[in-house]
Amino acid sequence: METKPGHKGHIGHVDQVRTRYTKFARGKLTFIAVGFCILFLLMIISVYVGTANIGLKEVIWAIAARFIPSVPKNSLYYSVIWHLRLPRVIMGVFAGAGLAASGTVMQAVTRNPLVSPFTLGISSAAALGASVAIMFTMSHSLMVSGKFIIIINAFIFSLLCTLLVFVLSRKRGNSAEALILAGIILMYFFSALTSLLQFFASEQELTAMVNWTFGSLSGSKWDEILIVLCVLLICIPIMMWFSWDLNAMIAAGDEEAATLGVNTSIIRNTCLIISSLITAVIISFTGIIGFVGLVAPHLARLVIGGDHRFLLPASCISGAIILILADTLGRTIVSPMIIPIGIVVSFIGVPMFIYLMMINREEYWG
Repeated sequence: METKPGHKGHIGHVDQVRTRYTKFARGKLTFIAVGFCILFLLMIISVYVGTANIGLKEVIWAIAARFIPSVPKNSLYYSVIWHLRLPRVIMGVFAGAGLAASGTVMQAVTRNPLVSPFTLGISSAAALGASVAIMFTMSHSLMVSGKFIIIINAFIFSLLCTLLVFVLSRKRGNSAEALILAGIILMYFFSALTSLLQFFASEQELTAMVNWTFGSLSGSKWDEILIVLCVLLICIPIMMWFSWDLNAMIAAGDEEAATLGVNTSIIRNTCLIISSLITAVIISFTGIIGFVGLVAPHLARLVIGGDHRFLLPASCISGAIILILADTLGRTIVSPMIIPIGIVVSFIGVPMFIYLMMINREEYWG
């Protein structure tokens, strides 16, 4: 068979591109693998650290005793590890990953690096829902079912806020700017209502409301973790499925992405609904934990770039690392007193937020 002129050169160029892409993907996958190893190490440290003085050997034996019947089990150590520390750590991993994934997708569909799951007013709505539930349960002495009512109410108000955001933004063409504007309006509105409730609340009710807004992983239960895990297993693969579409929307904008066959309206609405669902589920169990959805995507993007096929898993790992690190610091800095995780995360997030104000938007997406 006769070889056409330039055919070998074309094959050589294709091989170079393939080799270059392999190195490109390998470097990103290496970063994700290293991040996962760091996360696993932090999880071990976080389980080991606590007010109860339990050695690392005892921690390992307590974990092993769950799966290997022949391993001797110390009932005290076993209870502390499996009922207090491990649920807290696992919830921290899932919460950090979910909030980070939500922030990544929201920044992509709005093409705004300063957007997070809470920009749409979801946190303010959840705080209002929790405050209403706290006043109701305390005034009716429903202390047994109080936590369940607070969780359900915070979740319902979060979803209600998401619905209102879409209704208001539709009046302005359902654009990214309209979504952000509607979210900010509702955020201030729900915050005002929460402040009004706090003004009329008793001292006990006010204390409970404020403590809920601090955010905490303490008291996490395995059934709550299972709910969060199921939501993540459903929602994050859908986000990954839209990775190419998100890349096109960021690189080309809505109009040019539409010419490439991307239904920008459906992608934006679907991603925002999924992100809002993840955020609502997580914060209904943990309280308000801000900045993770803002900081984690930026940390991952600065290292791994803007390709969402790699950025989404890297952001999930970054978010989990941030939350586990913040929780561990909060439990050890002034031990035995525990600083709420929402406060620690804010101290981590504020310097990053200031940095984001200093960079140029176009440079950021580039």
